[in-house]
Amino acid sequence: MEGSEAQVLAGGGSWEELVTAALLGTERRPAAGEPAALLDDAARRTVRRRAGLTPAPAAVRPAKAPRDDRAELPQAARRRLGQLLADRSAAAHSSGRRGAAPDLAELLPQWLSAAGERGFRAPPELLPALLDAARARTDLRPQALAFAGSRGLWLARLNPEWRFALRGGTGTAVLPDVSDPEAVRRLWEEGLFAERVALLAAVRAYEPGAARRLLATTWAAERAEDRLMFVDSLRGGLSDADEPFLEQALSDRSRNVRATAAELLSALPGSALAGRMAARAASCVGLDRSGDGGGARIVVEAPHECDAAMQRDGVAPKPPTGRGERSWWLGQLVEAAPLAGWSGRLGGRTAREIVALPVADDWGDELHAAWCRAAVRQRDAPWSRALLGAPSAPPGGDGGTVSLAERAKLLSTLPEGERAEWVAAFIAAHGLSEAFQLLGVCLVPWSAALGHAVVDALEIARDAGSYPWSFSGVMGLAERCLDPCEAVRLEALTATPPESEGASPGAGGYWAEAFQRLVGTLRLRGVMLAELGG
Repeated sequence: MEGSEAQVLAGGGSWEELVTAALLGTERRPAAGEPAALLDDAARRTVRRRAGLTPAPAAVRPAKAPRDDRAELPQAARRRLGQLLADRSAAAHSSGRRGAAPDLAELLPQWLSAAGERGFRAPPELLPALLDAARARTDLRPQALAFAGSRGLWLARLNPEWRFALRGGTGTAVLPDVSDPEAVRRLWEEGLFAERVALLAAVRAYEPGAARRLLATTWAAERAEDRLMFVDSLRGGLSDADEPFLEQALSDRSRNVRATAAELLSALPGSALAGRMAARAASCVGLDRSGDGGGARIVVEAPHECDAAMQRDGVAPKPPTGRGERSWWLGQLVEAAPLAGWSGRLGGRTAREIVALPVADDWGDELHAAWCRAAVRQRDAPWSRALLGAPSAPPGGDGGTVSLAERAKLLSTLPEGERAEWVAAFIAAHGLSEAFQLLGVCLVPWSAALGHAVVDALEIARDAGSYPWSFSGVMGLAERCLDPCEAVRLEALTATPPESEGASPGAGGYWAEAFQRLVGTLRLRGVMLAELGG
């Protein structure tokens, strides 16, 4: 077609003027004529534009999608996934009050996790919606991309909006036989970053030494952010055999790589770095028996400088704003020192006895916080128990830690049953106002004892006459984490209770609505699991 696409129509006016007239209305643009004439002009112009187009060269056909040999979803579960994906944006358009209906968008992560555990593959026709959901919600990505599998990764290469799937180690890459060195080498040198991360994890699971040798072949040429991801991948299956590689990484040109290597080495109690840190920490923390009444106490002499050797071993010299230099250096030394060495240093005492000792000159909070970080890093359950203290004690009491965040991290080192039992006792003693972080580290579905403790605390809060909104976070966790069998026991709470004296106006009705939503969600979760065959 000759001329630009803005050439006037037979009736006059450019295409842009025609669109403007259509948007504003012919009454406001008299020159556009009658509405019917305007539409006729638009139709003629559209035909002219299309007739003048020349065919574009044919694109190269993409390679065939890889096979996915996982089991096919049952038909009912396939329909359910379609419903969950279609409803995923409901929360974003919510007007505030949730009502009594279950929130399907919040059930999607749990559905994906359950389907993945059972070894099902994603239906091909739902892959685009699944990738769109993962693009919109980063919390969905690990489960969604694992469920999408190799076909999801194949499809993501064809749409720029799904590039996020190619950037991280999602485990969705089609990997070669890890016992084939040539195939491994080829993918390692030519693959996408996501494929290389997945390959490194697979080779490490097969033979840790082969994974380290593979990483060493290209280490010097890798980008700093990629080196960081690769060295961090050594957390899985970390052993003393990784020490030589990590010691070399202490001299890396990237500060983040050096810090991560130092952290991993400090998690190996027998490493040379852990020994160096233990010696430094021991020179700062000791036992004093000359206190009032002759009782023993811990005394602290924080470092006076952060020398080059300390910095090479991962000690950051510059503290955060508002933090003193010496306390900052002390905390890093203590958290990197093996916890097993403190018993000999402090009179043969157990972890519980050490934590209970008074600490001179207000160094107690700093020292306990560093021991908390060490217990989490070294996965040391006895020290975690000592620092947690009794569930009935408030945070910071009974020789325990000073914050709920630290307690949540310490709980993660304990066996799942013990973790749930401790949190249930904490809720029984303190209620739900401080329990949200602690509940987040408990196994799903919650144990019967923990579920009962949460429901009992919610009932107490309702009877106190307050609104349920203060407990919306816990209620949301309960919808996702309570055993679906609890729906029967909760049925009695769905009725509106009589309004007590001093209660907030209408609070009983709001609580009834919240419990109705909880019961409905639990029942729906039970149906979802049944549809997946479990």
